[in-house]
Amino acid sequence: DTSIVVDLLADNYVDHDAPPGFPPGAQGMKDMMEMFFTAFPDLKITINQLVAEGDIVVGAMTSAGTQTGDFMGIPPSGKKMSITEMHMVRVADGKAVEHWGAADSMTMMQQIGAMPSE
Repeated sequence: DTSIVVDLLADNYVDHDAPPGFPPGAQGMKDMMEMFFTAFPDLKITINQLVAEGDIVVGAMTSAGTQTGDFMGIPPSGKKMSITEMHMVRVADGKAVEHWGAADSMTMMQQIGAMPSE
């Protein structure tokens, strides 16, 4: 249920690495998560490592799933993907205020057949 995402984000939340076409605020994060869970309904996110220091939380994770829905204009491929991601979040008053992230998007595109693997 992606509706709870908005409750975890501050009113002034900014995603410094929002994908193209998604606004950098809370609604953009909710929309992006809905797109991912629609395209990859079996999406599993495994947190490999989580570190907190002061108001910063950093997570290293693996995301894996099968593309059975449209993904950013790419029709369903039925192919599985598994990528690594890193996310850093600044927290204030128990809510995320800022986000920076990096994911292995090229590998994902290769795995779902959207670009050549060579």
